[in-house]
Amino acid sequence: MKERILTIPLQTRQKEHSQLVALQQAFAELCNALVPVVRQSRCWNRVGLHHLAYHALRAQFPRMGSQMVCNAIYSVSRAYRMVAKQPESPLPRLQFLPGAPVFFDRHTVSIKAGQLSMYTLDGRVRFGFHCPQEILDVFSRGKLREIVLHRNDETFSISFRVQETAEAEPATQGAPGELPEYIVLLPDDAPEETLASNTAPTHLTEPVEA
Repeated sequence: MKERILTIPLQTRQKEHSQLVALQQAFAELCNALVPVVRQSRCWNRVGLHHLAYHALRAQFPRMGSQMVCNAIYSVSRAYRMVAKQPESPLPRLQFLPGAPVFFDRHTVSIKAGQLSMYTLDGRVRFGFHCPQEILDVFSRGKLREIVLHRNDETFSISFRVQETAEAEPATQGAPGELPEYIVLLPDDAPEETLASNTAPTHLTEPVEA
C-alpha cells in the first residue's frame, strides 16, 4: 500500500480561529462521550458503534450535525484499533484532549480553486485557500482516505491522506499499542458517563470516501 499525506496551513482571522477552536473542543467531547460505549459493549467496530450510539450522540450533541457524529465514531474506532489486543483483554479508558484533530469528509469539507468550505458549529466557514492542483485532482478522482484538521500552537492546518494505489486499506497511522499525543490513558476507576442506544441508524456514511 502506498499513501502520502498532503498538509496545507489555513489562513484564519480571529473569528475563524475561534470557530475552529470551538469545533475542535466539541469534537473531542463527542469522542469522549463515546468511549464508555466502547468499554461497556467491547465494540470498537465503526459500523457496530454507529448502531449502538449514533442516535444518543445526535441527541446529546445537536449542534454537531449528523455527519460529524459519524466522523467522531470513526475517530474513536480508529483510536481503539491502535490499542485493542485480544478480545478478552481489558479495554483502556481513552481521553481525547481538547486539541485533538477533527476528522472531516466530503460532506463537511469542500474544495474548489481558491476556496475551502468547512463545517463549524456556526455553519459553513469559507477560507481563501491556495490548493495545489494535485489535491484538486485527488478530489475529482476520489482517492482520499482521510481529511483532518490539526492545530499546532495557534496555527491550523488541514491534511489529506491520499491513496496512491488501487487496493489500499484504511491505516491507523501508528503501530499497534501506540497512541498519538492527543489521546491519554485514564485509570480504570475514572468515572464514566453512560451513553447507549440500540436504535438502528438512519444512515451511515464512510467519513472519508463514499
